[in-house]
Amino acid sequence: MTQVSRTARIEARIAPQALEIVRRAAELQGRSVSDFVVAAAEALAHKTIEEAHIIRLSVEDQHRFAELLLDPPALSPAMHRAKAAHARLIRNTTNAAIPD
Repeated sequence: MTQVSRTARIEARIAPQALEIVRRAAELQGRSVSDFVVAAAEALAHKTIEEAHIIRLSVEDQHRFAELLLDPPALSPAMHRAKAAHARLIRNTTNAAIPD
């Protein structure tokens, strides 16, 4: 069994009723209160970060998104200029990287 090195410390105040719930849950999992709290906090932190990367759309917005992917609008003049500038940049970068 590998021992985990713990070097950071965290402190929190908790209502007595909440502490009893946490103690009971830790007991049910056969963990110390400290291990239970750390595991629960880490799991919720991972979930929160993962959910921040998910885009949620209504059904109507999903349909609109799919329609725009399948039939995109015409490029604006500014987008045409940006596309041409990008092509020039890529062409210049590629030419500079190729030795004569």
